[in-house]
Amino acid sequence: MKAWLEKQFHLTAYGTTVRTELIAGVTTFMTMAYILVVNPLILSDAGMDRGAVFTATALSSILAIVIMAFGANLPFALAPGMGLNAFFVYTVCLGMGHTWQFALTAVLLEGLIFIVLSFFHVREAILNSIPTNIKKAISVGIGLFIAFIGLVNAGIIVKPEAPALLVQLGNLRSPGPVLTMLGLLLTGALLARRIHGALLLGILAATVAGIPMGITRVPADGMTLVSLPPAPHLFAFELDQVFTLDMAVVLLTFLFVDMFDTVGTLIGVANKAGRLDANGRLPEAKPALLADAVGTVVGACLGTSTVTSYVESASGVAAGGRTGLTALATAGMFALALCFSPVFAMVPAAATAPALILVGLFMMSPIKEVELDDPTEAIPAFLTMVMMPLAYSIAEGILFGVIAYTALKALTGKFRDIHPVTWVLTLLFLAKAVMP
Repeated sequence: MKAWLEKQFHLTAYGTTVRTELIAGVTTFMTMAYILVVNPLILSDAGMDRGAVFTATALSSILAIVIMAFGANLPFALAPGMGLNAFFVYTVCLGMGHTWQFALTAVLLEGLIFIVLSFFHVREAILNSIPTNIKKAISVGIGLFIAFIGLVNAGIIVKPEAPALLVQLGNLRSPGPVLTMLGLLLTGALLARRIHGALLLGILAATVAGIPMGITRVPADGMTLVSLPPAPHLFAFELDQVFTLDMAVVLLTFLFVDMFDTVGTLIGVANKAGRLDANGRLPEAKPALLADAVGTVVGACLGTSTVTSYVESASGVAAGGRTGLTALATAGMFALALCFSPVFAMVPAAATAPALILVGLFMMSPIKEVELDDPTEAIPAFLTMVMMPLAYSIAEGILFGVIAYTALKALTGKFRDIHPVTWVLTLLFLAKAVMP
């Protein structure tokens, strides 16, 4: 088995071991397992069955991650994306008045289009056209973004009561923030002592500590910890709506958000994992992009929203994951979750928040390589970094950075620095920005 794993994933070449990869994969799963609870809750608001969505979420994630593991040999995990599922429910279904079957049809079309674009290297060309300094800034911006997610999940940062405030501190004496801060200190101490698997150990310790605090939900007496997964919604499409104007509007939004969320995540996490080449490119871009496209198509057929690469993959990279074996371990955990959903539902957001906050720190290191002396490089990079957490969107951070880059280079006469595809992206971003 060890020889096969070495041949398949080239562990020695990437300076890793089976043990490290497995721990990294479990760590990634623990930081993103919330999607198994949250996605069914969100999609149920559109009238979908929670159990069916749970099964679809797990199965589509497993398939996409396995493709990532064996096709791209990258330590990245995929699952139905947050933000995209909210758009699915609250804009398409509740806002525009469409059925969830209509929304699933849009997701199916999006996935099919992405498969075609991936085969013709269109998405790969977009990924490679992003300027080097912005690629480094994306990694930093994702770090800030993921740390902000952790703080929000913990209740340390909350929505403001006063309209004049953007955000405000939560009640730091309440159980959630207290558990997160204790977990943060424990995990930090483990990292300082160079304890292997520190992030995972911190999550497990915080989960146990959350039991007497009333945060970790322990199953009631008589409740089984093992359950067969419910049947998913299969092929629930409204194909007669494919050529309508509403479908075009919804589809374009899905395409834009997923395209640049995925590109941003791949660049940022690959940079941290040391998987970008000397030119700042990701050699395995095509199979990596195919993984989320195929996952999206299968997810739509099973009954869930768009599948995309997860920024929480950075937690596995921070734990030492470097190859597809990390991703495969994450897929294995999703498979276990299908039959042990009550167990995984026990892990509270406050227990995984410390790992996300610390991963934010780890993602900051590329800032040392950003060219800060040239304003035409520094300003776009800064906007990329700061807009991701503030706009709560990787895609919006890239939008601001690329537009600023093209504009500043053009205004200073540095036209040769602008890649032809970057011009196209800028025009698309400007069109998106001015759309009502």
